[in-house]
Amino acid sequence: MQNYEIIFVDGNDTSSLDLIKSSPSNKKIIKITSEKGRAKQMNAGAKIATSEILLFLHADTCLPNKACDLIIDVLNNADAGAFDLSFDSNNIFLKIIASIASWRSRLTKLPYGDQAIFIKKDVFHTLNGYSNLPLMEDVNLMQKLKKYNYKINILPQKVITSARKWENSGIIYTTVRNWILITLYYCGVHPSKLAKFYK
Repeated sequence: MQNYEIIFVDGNDTSSLDLIKSSPSNKKIIKITSEKGRAKQMNAGAKIATSEILLFLHADTCLPNKACDLIIDVLNNADAGAFDLSFDSNNIFLKIIASIASWRSRLTKLPYGDQAIFIKKDVFHTLNGYSNLPLMEDVNLMQKLKKYNYKINILPQKVITSARKWENSGIIYTTVRNWILITLYYCGVHPSKLAKFYK
């Protein structure tokens, strides 16, 4: 089994950290707080990480079996990558959305954060990590990788991410909103403006 460490970063809220109990099985878990904001939290975790590989996993996403071995194999021939997407739901529309997202990320090499982005640590720091953006920090990182010709691979194995936000907000509404936001981002609208609509 590969050696690894788990760094859990909460955005200036210790209540979530208190939910993680220490035990022999999770002795490698490091719990810290940072300023609120996904980019800031992920940068804070990356800053103290000791491994040569970084994996950014959202709290509501589960990795596929043997994910660590798969990531190591991919990064022997690439600089970064992610997994295909799936939801913890049998809703046919969410299955279609996941398939489209997986196809899109393979075509564009621009996976989203809920696809569990992984990257070589030296490459991540060369690019100065995640830009301090309130939204689209994941797409921005992939754009920087592509700009400097780093290789990105998308694995066919699927992560399982929670469908709760989609179901609570409405699948159609969430889909249309996300498409509009990413289109506006590509058209040059700054994420600080887009974040107001996202919320």
